[in-house]
Amino acid sequence: MVQPLRVQKIEKGNTSMATQKFMGSGHLLERLSAQVGNRKLAIGILQKRGHLKADGKTYTKEGMKRNAMTAEERAKDRASKYTGRPAQDFKYNSRTNTVRNERRLLQKGKGSI
Repeated sequence: MVQPLRVQKIEKGNTSMATQKFMGSGHLLERLSAQVGNRKLAIGILQKRGHLKADGKTYTKEGMKRNAMTAEERAKDRASKYTGRPAQDFKYNSRTNTVRNERRLLQKGKGSI
């Protein structure tokens, strides 16, 4: 039986998300567990991505790279792979775990008053 994911309701202006305490490097599994609400599900996701070995405890080579990254570095890396732009072109928002193209924002405001 598949258990439904528990979704944490985040009120506007509330920055105390469960994942905020796992922002640094070395917290890949803990952060994903907090995001999906279930450690077993998080292990399954990481195994499917190729970041954890079948034992569910040992990181693969790629998993060790991802685990060494902070949440910000992972978000910028995802955006960089998706767009083909360098990671330093993006600005990170820790509240939403998203990035924006910083160069586009700077260029947009260049000619405005």
